[in-house]
Amino acid sequence: MKHLIHPTYFPNIATFAVIAQQDVYWEVMDNYQKQTYRNRTYVCTDNGKHILNIPIVHVGKEKGRQKYKDVQLDNSYAWQRQHWRTLETAYRSSPFFEFYEDEIVPLFLEKHTHLMDFNLKAIEIICDCLQIETPKERTTEYKSNIKDSIDLRFLANAKIEPKFNTEKYIQVFSDRHTFIPNLSILDLLFNEGTNALSYLKELKLGFINA
Repeated sequence: MKHLIHPTYFPNIATFAVIAQQDVYWEVMDNYQKQTYRNRTYVCTDNGKHILNIPIVHVGKEKGRQKYKDVQLDNSYAWQRQHWRTLETAYRSSPFFEFYEDEIVPLFLEKHTHLMDFNLKAIEIICDCLQIETPKERTTEYKSNIKDSIDLRFLANAKIEPKFNTEKYIQVFSDRHTFIPNLSILDLLFNEGTNALSYLKELKLGFINA
């Protein structure tokens, strides 16, 4: 059975474990919602858990709710440069940062217009790094309730912590603070490298059957 998820900004480990383990397709016809991983992700810095937030162009209330696919990036602020500098500072000393750097850095150098397209491109890059196929199928209409798929759209909600058995791995600043679970897939990739895919496939995702 297929699993329905949102394309988010460098998805967290729980979401990418679903991509690695299951047949997924993308919800692309929904309305944009705040307080979600659509425009944020979390990484690990020397100060602990750190948010990377993408600024977007907000529409006026008179225009009503905005479709996620129509949300534009606010490029008046140099957020791409800031995000990449944060990633460099956080992960330059990690075992696999330089191994994947050339594949990931173009995302932060090229100009992008729409949030969803940017997120899908980021996911495609990570799938290439993991050497797995990028899911291509997308929804053609929005349905609040689905019967022919497993609905995992809640994974995009930053206020919900999914239930799954987190396996610890060595993070860059593990000597300064305890293990931080379910960060961006980038944290796992830069720290575990070629072992990242095995890690994702072996995670037990209790929220799928919860």
